[in-house]
Amino acid sequence: MASNHLYLVDGSGYIFRAYHRLPPLTNRHGVPAGAVYGFTTMLWKLVDELHTADGPTHLAVIFDASSHTFRNDMYDQYKAHRPPPPEDLKPQFPLIRDATRAFSVPCIEEEGLEADDIIACYAKAALEAGWQVTIVSSDKDLMQLIEDGRLDMLDTMNNRRLGSDYVREKFGVGPDRLGDVLALMGDAVDNVPGVPGIGPKTASQLIQEHGDLEGVLAAAEGIKKPKLRQSLIDHAEAARLSRKLVELVCDRALPEPLDGLALKGIPPAPLRAFLEEQGFRSLLMKVGGGHDVAPAPAAPAATAEEEPAFVHADYETVVTEEALDRWIADAVAVGAVAIDTQTDVADVMRAELVGIALATGPGRACYVPLAHTGEDLLSDPPRQLPREVALAKLKPLLEHPGVLKVGQDAKYGIVLLGRAGIAVAPVDDTMLLSYDLDAGLFGHVASDLCMRHLGHQAIDFKTVCGTGRSAVSFDKVPIPRATEYAGESADIILRLWRRLKPRLAAERATRVYELVDRPLLPVVAGMEAAGIRVDRDELARLSDEFGRETARLEAEVFALAGGPFTIGSPKQLGEVLFDRLGLKGGRKGKTGVYSTDMNELERLDLEGAPIAAKVLEWRQVTKLKSTYTDALQAQIHPVTGRVHTTFSLAVAQTGRLSSTDPNLQNIPIRTQLGRRIREAFVAEPGKVLLAADYSQIELRLAAHMADVPALRDAFARGDDIHSLTAQELFGTVDRDTRGKAKTINFAILYGISSWGLAGRLGVDRIEAQAMIDRYFDRFPGIKTYIAETLTMVREKGYVTTLFGRKTHLPGIKSPRQTERQGAERQAINAPIQGTSADIIKRAMARMNPALAAAGLADVRMLLQVHDELVFELAPEQVEPASAIIRDVMAGAAAPMVALSVPLGVEVGTGHSWGAAH
Repeated sequence: MASNHLYLVDGSGYIFRAYHRLPPLTNRHGVPAGAVYGFTTMLWKLVDELHTADGPTHLAVIFDASSHTFRNDMYDQYKAHRPPPPEDLKPQFPLIRDATRAFSVPCIEEEGLEADDIIACYAKAALEAGWQVTIVSSDKDLMQLIEDGRLDMLDTMNNRRLGSDYVREKFGVGPDRLGDVLALMGDAVDNVPGVPGIGPKTASQLIQEHGDLEGVLAAAEGIKKPKLRQSLIDHAEAARLSRKLVELVCDRALPEPLDGLALKGIPPAPLRAFLEEQGFRSLLMKVGGGHDVAPAPAAPAATAEEEPAFVHADYETVVTEEALDRWIADAVAVGAVAIDTQTDVADVMRAELVGIALATGPGRACYVPLAHTGEDLLSDPPRQLPREVALAKLKPLLEHPGVLKVGQDAKYGIVLLGRAGIAVAPVDDTMLLSYDLDAGLFGHVASDLCMRHLGHQAIDFKTVCGTGRSAVSFDKVPIPRATEYAGESADIILRLWRRLKPRLAAERATRVYELVDRPLLPVVAGMEAAGIRVDRDELARLSDEFGRETARLEAEVFALAGGPFTIGSPKQLGEVLFDRLGLKGGRKGKTGVYSTDMNELERLDLEGAPIAAKVLEWRQVTKLKSTYTDALQAQIHPVTGRVHTTFSLAVAQTGRLSSTDPNLQNIPIRTQLGRRIREAFVAEPGKVLLAADYSQIELRLAAHMADVPALRDAFARGDDIHSLTAQELFGTVDRDTRGKAKTINFAILYGISSWGLAGRLGVDRIEAQAMIDRYFDRFPGIKTYIAETLTMVREKGYVTTLFGRKTHLPGIKSPRQTERQGAERQAINAPIQGTSADIIKRAMARMNPALAAAGLADVRMLLQVHDELVFELAPEQVEPASAIIRDVMAGAAAPMVALSVPLGVEVGTGHSWGAAH
C-alpha cells in the first residue's frame, strides 16, 4: 500500500497572487470577485493536476486568521508597515473560504498563528507519522521545513519542485541554516529588523564561515570590513530578535486531525452551487452546470498542437558571442522572434537597458544579460556580454525585414532600442492584438493574458525585485533569477501571439489591427522620443500665481463656511456643507461620508450655494498647479530638455489614445487657466508649433452614421451646426439658444438622460425631456441610430466602429440598473467616438510619409490630443506643411470608409501650443 502524501496549500499566498493577476471583476451580485475567480481557477487546476499526476492522499488549504499573532506580542513593530488589504479585496476573503469548501477541501485557520505556523505544525505531525509532505508555496520562510526525500515545496507559479538544492543555490545554505540567513537579512515586508546593510549574499557568506547566527555575532569583532563589523556589533540584539521572529512554530495542537484531510475528489453538487451563486459561467461549464451558456470558441487550428509546459530551468543565459549567434540564427530561420527588454527604471526615456530576452518557440527562450551589477557589499559584477558587442550582433536581427519581432507593449522596446540606434521592424504587439479582439472585456497586461489564455501564472515582478524598502532595480537581480523571469516573459509573448494572431481573421479584427493600430506603433514611438519643449520659467511663474490664487480662494471659502477647514478632505467638506451650513440634499455613502463630487457641487451651485462654486474653482486651480505647473518642471528630461509623455494604445475602451506622465489629454481647453498652461508648451528657438484640429468630427460622423440629411447638408455647406440646431429646436438663434443647442448636440451623442440634460442646462426634467423629444422629431435619424445601436449591443454584447473596431460592453446585461444604463450610454457614443479615434490614427500613420514625399521630412509630429495633432517646424515650412496636413487628415477615412460628410480641419500656428489655437 502506498504511503500517505499530504499537500498543504498556502492559501494566503494564493489569495494575493489571484488578486494581482486578474483585472477587477464583480460577481452576479455586484460584489468584487476577481480574486475569488482567480483563486477558484488556481485551486481547481491544482486539485485536478495533483489528482492525476502525483496521487496525493491528503490536502488542506491554510489561511491567516487575523493580522495579530504571537509575534506581535514578541515585537510590536512586526508587520507594522504592511498596508491593510485593498478595499475591494476585503469582501472577497469569506468568499474564498467558501470556494475552498465548495471543492470539499478542508479550509484551516487558527487565531494567533500565521498560516506558515499551521503548515509547520501539520508538516511535523505528518512526518512523524511517516507521511510524505509537499507544501504548495514559494515562501522563503517555509523553505526552512524542507527535508529531501520527505518534504518538498511546489512552486506552481514557476511549475517546479523546490528541494534543499534550490535553497542552497538561492541562499548559500541548507534549510537547517536558512533561519540564520533570514535573521541577518531581515525582511522589509514583514518588518523583521535584521542587520542593516546585509543582503542575501553577505548573510549567506557569514553563516557559511561561522556556522550559525550566534557564531557570526561572536566573531563580529574580528570581521575586517569596518561597516559590516560595526553593523553586526550595533544590531546584535535585533538579529537575535529576528531569529525568533522567522522561526516557525511546529508544536501546537492540530485544528483538524490528519485523517480529516483525506482527498476524495471534487463532488460536483457543492461546487456547482457555488459557481452558480457567483455567476462564474465559464467555470460552471466544467462541471456540466452551464447548459444554458454558449461554449467558448474553439482554439484556432494554428495553436491546436500541444505546447510544452513552462520550465524555467530550460531558459538559457547567453553570455558568449557563440551562443548569441546561435539564437540569432534560430530566429532568422524561424522568421519570428518574441522580444522582451529589461531596464533599470520604467521611464523609457531615462531607462538603461539591462538585458534582452528572446523566444523562438514555446518553451524555447533565452536571456542576454548586459548590465547586471553585484547584489550587495560582497558581490562582484557577474559575467555577461559587453553591451556594445551584443547590440551590434542583435541590430541586424531586430531590423531584418524578413523576421517578425513580437512584443508585449512593443512600443516601449521600439523607443528604448531606438535610443541605441536600432530601428526595430517589422513588429507585432500581443497587447494590441488582445485589445483589438477583446476591448472592454478585461485588461491587456501580459500577466492577465497569460492566466486567461495560457492557464499559467507568470512570475510576479515584485517577487523578483521586491517591494517597498527592500525593492531593487532589475540590474541588481541575480542573473539566474533574471533569466527565469525574462525568459518566461518572452516565452509568454510568443505563446500569446500564437493564440491571438489567428483569431484576427476569424473574428473580423484584421482590418482594424493591420490598417489602424499596428501601423501606429513606430509613429507613436517617434512622438514619445521627440517630446515637446516646455518653458520652465513660465511654469514657475504660473505655479506662483496659482499658489496665490489658491490662497485667495481658500480665504473666500473659509469666509463662506464660517471658519477654516481642510477643503481637500471630502469628510470635512461634507460636514461643512450639510451639517454646519445646513444645505439640502446631502447624501452619505457606505462609509458614512457625504458625497462632495463634482456633480454634487454643481447641483449646489445651481441651487444658489456660492461656496460650491468657490470649492470647484479651488479644486481646479490646485489640480492644475500640482498636476501640471509643478509636476511638469520635474518631468523635463535632463538631456533633451523636453517633456516626453507616454501614449497608451490599449487603454481607452473606444480606441482613443491616452497619455500619462504627464497626462496631456486632461489639460482644460475651455478655461483661461487651461489655455495658459498650453502657452508654456513652446517650440524650439527658430521653430513654431502647428496645431491641426478636426472640427466637430463626432457630429459629422453622427450625421453620416445616423443618416441625417439636414446635418449632412449643413456640413457640406459649411454652416454653423449649433446655430442650425438652435433654429430647429427653438425657432430663433441667439447666444443663449446656440449655447443650449451645442450642449444638446453633444449630450445626445453621449446618451444623456433627461435628468442629466436638466442638470447641464439648469432646467427641470420635464423641460429637458421636451428638448430631447423635439431634437428627435427634427432629426429622426439620430433616434433610429440610438435604437438600432442599443438593439445590437443587447444582442451581441458589443458595438463596432465604421472600421470594424469592437467595443465589448458586458455591463449591458448587468442586473443592476445603473450599470446597464451606463453601458447603454457607452454603446451610443462608442461607435462615433471610436470611429473618430480610428480616423485620426490613420491620419497619423500616413502623415510622415506624406510630409517626407514633399521634402518636409524634418517636420516633427509631437502630440496627439483627442482630435488634434501638434507639429514642430520651421516658419517657412508652415504653408506647404499645412496643406499636406489638411489633406491627410481630411482624407484619412478613405478608402476603407467613404464618408457622406466632409471632415473639416482647422490649422493654427504660433510659438506656443496655446498661441497655435
